[in-house]
Amino acid sequence: MNFDLRLPIGLIFSLFGAILTGYGLMTRGSAIYNPSLGINVNLRWGAVVLLFGAWMLWMALRARKPRPPGTA
Repeated sequence: MNFDLRLPIGLIFSLFGAILTGYGLMTRGSAIYNPSLGINVNLRWGAVVLLFGAWMLWMALRARKPRPPGTA
């Protein structure tokens, strides 16, 4: 069985990160960020989650590529 858990984790985190980043971009300058000292938390953490999901996808796809003989 050749199941790599990084692929679905990467897909889910990338999807959630894209949604959160999009929401943060659409609500830039809104009054909802006043309690957080004006910091757009949705945009920042959406970017972090999106980068983590992209990294997991990259690791999963890198592991699927066949390696040339003689390499570790």
